[in-house]
Amino acid sequence: MEAIDAKSGESILDTGCGTGYFSRRLATSLNRSVTGIDICSARIGFASRQSSNSNDFLIGDALALPFSEASFDLVVSMAAVCFMDDEAVALREMVRVARRRIAVGLFNRHSLLFFARGRSGGRGGYRGAHWHTAREVKELFYELPVKNLRLLSAIQLPGGGWIARQVEKIWPAPLLTGGILLAVADVDRDSTGQ
Repeated sequence: MEAIDAKSGESILDTGCGTGYFSRRLATSLNRSVTGIDICSARIGFASRQSSNSNDFLIGDALALPFSEASFDLVVSMAAVCFMDDEAVALREMVRVARRRIAVGLFNRHSLLFFARGRSGGRGGYRGAHWHTAREVKELFYELPVKNLRLLSAIQLPGGGWIARQVEKIWPAPLLTGGILLAVADVDRDSTGQ
């Protein structure tokens, strides 16, 4: 949440929000409403039913977001882009609708999570996901109109709980070995022509 650096009153879009789990966590943590969008109507229905605050959940395609340019201050996507057919298009769309910053969580190929859930095409909810290296993530952002790209990693172990959170606090951040690679970048409006 700290890496997202949401300012008071800023609007947030969660792209590929699925059942809205991360949207609700963001809304609670930042004390504001979040707009979530996902292509699956069943997931959006679930997200809407689970949300007790003013979050909005919409059916829509991350590859063609139904918003005008610079519609949201912050655009986030946690573990969704890695399931999309065209990750580059999804990232371009996120940058297009973001005014200030984007944050994208992608599965890390150099993690214990990959060895536990991602090998051989993935197991369970990880089936079909693209697992990235830090280099691949940087390449995805290379031609986007962004600046100040930062890569962080978070430990994501099924059942890791308290122990995983403690290890994450002391693990050297530059190693980028957590289950999630978080790419955070500022939108460069000067290079987008806006």
